[in-house]
Amino acid sequence: MGPRRKASKLQLIGGIDGGELVLRPSEPKDYINELSHEVLCHIFRYLPMKDIMCMECLSRKLREAVTLYLRVVKVVDLCAGRWWEYMPSGFTDSSFLLLLKKMPDVEQLYGLHPRYLERRRVRGYEAFSIPGVLEALQACPNLMGVETSHLELVEAIWNYMPQVHILGKFRNRNGAFPSCSAENKLTIPITAKIQTLHLVGVNVPEIPCVSMLRHLYLKWVRLTKPQPFKDFLCVSLRTFVMRNCAGPTNSLKYVPLVTGLASARNLEQLELVRVPFLGGLIQHVVEDSWRSGGFRNLHTIVFGACKNALEVDLGYLIITAARRLHELRIQPSLTKDGVFSALKMAELEFPQFETLHLGYVDEFLLQCKMTHSELVKYGLADVIENPGIITDIGMKVVNEVFTNIKYLLIYNCPHLHNPHHWITEQSRWSRLVDLTLVRCHAIKLESFSQFIELLPSLEFICLDQMFREPPKGCARVGLSAGTGIGVSSALVSNQNSNNDNDNNNHHNNNEANLPPAPPPVVNNNQRRQQQQHNGKSRSPSARHYCFLFSWERSVNGFFRNPINRQMETETTYSVKAPLRRSNNVAESVTSSVDQTKAQVSDSSCEKSCQVTSEQIKADMKAAAENSRRSTSKGIITDAGETTARTEADSGTVRGSGKAGAAGRTSMRPVTGSVCRNEPAAGPATTDRATGTGWTNDSTEGPRGQQGGGRTKEAGLRQRSGTAGVDSLEPRDAAVNHAPRRPALLEQEDRHPAPPSSASAAGSGSQQVQARDEDFVPRRPLTRSCSRMSFASLVPETARPRVAVRRKRMADKSTSTSDPVTEDDHVQVLSLKSKNLVGITLTNCGITDLVLQDCPKMMFIHATRCRVLKHLKVENAPILNRFDYAQCKKLDMEQVLDQILRMPPERNRIIYMRPMHQVIDSVALEHQLFQGPYPYHIAIVHEFSNPPNIRNKVRIRSWMDTIANISQELIKYEFFPEATRTEEDVKNYPRYPWGRDIYTLEGVVDGAPYSMITDFPWLRTLRAADPNSYARYDFEDDESTTIYAPRRKGQLSADICMETIGEEISERRQSKRGVFQRVVVLFLHHCDTPGEPIDDDYI
Repeated sequence: MGPRRKASKLQLIGGIDGGELVLRPSEPKDYINELSHEVLCHIFRYLPMKDIMCMECLSRKLREAVTLYLRVVKVVDLCAGRWWEYMPSGFTDSSFLLLLKKMPDVEQLYGLHPRYLERRRVRGYEAFSIPGVLEALQACPNLMGVETSHLELVEAIWNYMPQVHILGKFRNRNGAFPSCSAENKLTIPITAKIQTLHLVGVNVPEIPCVSMLRHLYLKWVRLTKPQPFKDFLCVSLRTFVMRNCAGPTNSLKYVPLVTGLASARNLEQLELVRVPFLGGLIQHVVEDSWRSGGFRNLHTIVFGACKNALEVDLGYLIITAARRLHELRIQPSLTKDGVFSALKMAELEFPQFETLHLGYVDEFLLQCKMTHSELVKYGLADVIENPGIITDIGMKVVNEVFTNIKYLLIYNCPHLHNPHHWITEQSRWSRLVDLTLVRCHAIKLESFSQFIELLPSLEFICLDQMFREPPKGCARVGLSAGTGIGVSSALVSNQNSNNDNDNNNHHNNNEANLPPAPPPVVNNNQRRQQQQHNGKSRSPSARHYCFLFSWERSVNGFFRNPINRQMETETTYSVKAPLRRSNNVAESVTSSVDQTKAQVSDSSCEKSCQVTSEQIKADMKAAAENSRRSTSKGIITDAGETTARTEADSGTVRGSGKAGAAGRTSMRPVTGSVCRNEPAAGPATTDRATGTGWTNDSTEGPRGQQGGGRTKEAGLRQRSGTAGVDSLEPRDAAVNHAPRRPALLEQEDRHPAPPSSASAAGSGSQQVQARDEDFVPRRPLTRSCSRMSFASLVPETARPRVAVRRKRMADKSTSTSDPVTEDDHVQVLSLKSKNLVGITLTNCGITDLVLQDCPKMMFIHATRCRVLKHLKVENAPILNRFDYAQCKKLDMEQVLDQILRMPPERNRIIYMRPMHQVIDSVALEHQLFQGPYPYHIAIVHEFSNPPNIRNKVRIRSWMDTIANISQELIKYEFFPEATRTEEDVKNYPRYPWGRDIYTLEGVVDGAPYSMITDFPWLRTLRAADPNSYARYDFEDDESTTIYAPRRKGQLSADICMETIGEEISERRQSKRGVFQRVVVLFLHHCDTPGEPIDDDYI
């Protein structure tokens, strides 16, 4: 508070008779000095210490009041309640001592957070040092406690003033990983009077017995002594968190830590991340301590990257703390079916349980850019974790154990496939409110949509790195999702999946139109578990722990029973066993249909290798057929696509009733290019590049075709191998071989064809020619388009076939890294939920988002969804916030049209950060302002980089006020309401399309913005003078944002209507109506160069 400015008034002195007039300033009345000292001291209680000290120099009475106040004050806060800030700078040893001498009765000193302290005094140099602070504190005889965050200062207080308590939460402020320096250290004495100790990046010799300690947080702490826990005993401890600390590598040295934690009867929160305690240790400690209350009051249990942790350790803690357990976070190695199956058999209830995190990985390990070897070099435990191996069977049991679960987060569990199978009669998930899935790539999109529809209380969905799109080119080389082996890479390191192999094989497809997989195999153990009745709530007894003595056997038995062992053998064989080759062509040709059917149904490994590629090729075939159908009918029928996809994706062998003798092709799939050959005799095709191929035993045409098969290829040609073994190869595969047809035909024109070769290929070429006549391409036949079409790129002339051996052409790819132009794999996420409030998508591979029936949906956030393109809103009336950030392929026109066509029941704000500079602002204005959209519309172009969200946040605060004014006028003042029907659109074909459009421009924090809008009232409100309600504690004004209503005092619609009365009259006279709702489109152009800008706000 600065010096008070004196106001002066001039008074006339002199007679009326013409005497000389003298101007004398009049003295204003000083009300402050008239107050008593007691009143002034009472006022000082509400002022920060910095302002109190400034009052000393204003007047003698204020100086006396300040002195009196300091003499009696008992609690002083040097940071004015802002514990995260530093105390005022400028103190020296002498000035700080002088201040504290004025406060002889002070008992608690808060906010002692100096920005810098010298270690020792320097003669002849006035500084702020640790000895000077100690001397000043010792000058206060009644001092009981000090709040500080300085490591060396708190250690000095412990050593020289052991009777002083450390108040609040001690947090050191210079912590980092790895530890900053050897000087960043702290020695904790046994006599330390402290309740909360939060250490980050500090070197600590040991953790001793501190009787008063209640909360201990250790993060990136280096424990320097060989046995840092040998004296650990904190009986008052309520919270113990140890994350990524560099301690002893010998697991036995953590025994005193666990036994010391068991002695803390009031322990409520236990978090162990990267703590290599001895496996089975917690089990034995719980057995010894649970009767006396050890671990009984835990409400939060966190295990993360604990190298030796066993299922029994976690299970014993959960059962012991069942009565009060709220939250559970489980590391991936313990995220398995057996853990929850054993908990179910314990027959306990968890009445307060709400939050479950499966596959928990500490955020530091997710964000850290250091390699594993570097982390180990800095002293962290040597831990490499595989993904969690919980399956759909285990997820059923999860809700049977934790019936009241509200918040579920699953991270990187690749063996989860069908979420709708998680719901059973005993597992309803009836209280689940928040669902977060991260990197669960195997979950099927259609099953997930069904799961969402079955959750009655779900409000929030967060999907991160989900439903990823298959890599381009996999269909051409016969791989599934770029793994190189035809199956999920997750199955290589984790072979314990209890799901059938079909689920594992399909998990990278993410097909929107796939039918749900059959229920998983239920083994005997699972049947026994499902027959267990739900016991009543009871406290843990010796019976539960007797059951857990056989925990390991039950866990291993759950995975190692004969059924699952057989499944594991099949899975291992499908990954590592060499695939069969069709060495003898004659045997392949003469093999019967029944034998091939048996091979398809029995050989799980061979089916697992090629299903994914076949599905992708079936999609491409369906796309080509639909494109041909759309040109004749005008629309693309989803039913046809679904039928084609379903037929191609199904793993069963069926016959066709209409094709007669031509049955569905039975194939023995093996690694290599995916080609369907349908000749009369069903020969075998061998791929020279991989040495493997397809075995075809019968043929069938497309559904609905009468008589005979319709080949996908143009024909077959016979070629001779190096060893003299004749084999047949598809002549022109529609997907793989189309681009090289011109070059091949030029060679064939130069060589006469033998009669046998020409006659063998004649029927196939005629069929393809008939199909080519029906096909009408929708775009020029480029490389990618011709690959998906059946149209020939050369004239229909005589095509003699020649049986010569040729080299592979460039288009016959064997690597997914080859340049490929393909359309994105269509993946549709359909949502239908009565209580869903919002969805957040991050790095997801979906292309379409469909809101079927979401009556309570309010927001959509999509960030870095590379292939997200379309939005379809069927029923979401109150949806009002849309955030699309860094979605490269978003179809802005389609999304905006969908949003603006929603019934005008809410004001809506649309935030977009386009990744490319293709926005035609004129065309955008034309689309929005001319369209049949019954809203007042604003388009804001923001050019700040790095992105500034000030305008975006402020607009959300006042756009509702603009709409409320219009609603008040329409409802209560009989103001005309504007309409926007198709007739209105026709009546206004030219700018401004029947709207009052204007532009507002300005600069915010050095970055320009532009706002094109037809909002009524806004210009008048911006130009108005502040009224009596104006508030200046708000930092914004028109120089820092578009519109600052608080600075104007325009806090409500009623107040604003007093200001815009003239504009209301003008509009009423001109009979210009207003809309009741508004829409704001906020375009942030910081990412338009194509490179995404890092932004903490998304």
